[in-house]
Amino acid sequence: MAETDNIAETGEPVQNGEDTGPAAGVLSQYVKDLSFENPNAPAIYQGTVQPAIDVQFNIGSAKVADEVYEVVLKVEVRAQADTQVAFLVDLSYAGLFGLRNIPEDQLDPFLLGEAPRILFPFARRVLADAVRDGGFPPLMLEPIDFGGIYMAQRAQAAEQLSEPAGEA
Repeated sequence: MAETDNIAETGEPVQNGEDTGPAAGVLSQYVKDLSFENPNAPAIYQGTVQPAIDVQFNIGSAKVADEVYEVVLKVEVRAQADTQVAFLVDLSYAGLFGLRNIPEDQLDPFLLGEAPRILFPFARRVLADAVRDGGFPPLMLEPIDFGGIYMAQRAQAAEQLSEPAGEA
């Protein structure tokens, strides 16, 4: 039994203490891009209509170095009060993640599901502060299940691939 504990996935023995276990860590987090627009100030502050808020998310990832990936959580918010735009916010909040010994089939679930979950609370605070600094009540977004969204999109894509060509 002791011999099998020191065998790597290739079946070859590894050096005593060699790190072969999967590891993931946040190396850095940062605002990559932030834009706040208040196009109808000061008139927008005189209205009494509660603005309708539309929030859109997009997640991207890219390998930036050996075992290092950048994940960008892009949040676009549009607040509309009747016919006037109250405010527009575009935020790209990014993180650098060190990933070592992660199986290839587990990279996307981590980069597009788990990493955005880690970044979201920090992006949410930046967004809330920007909206508050623009003269509006802070926008506090509800937590998002990025892992669940990733798995649902993956299942939907697999279902579409398995449909026969004649069906739609």
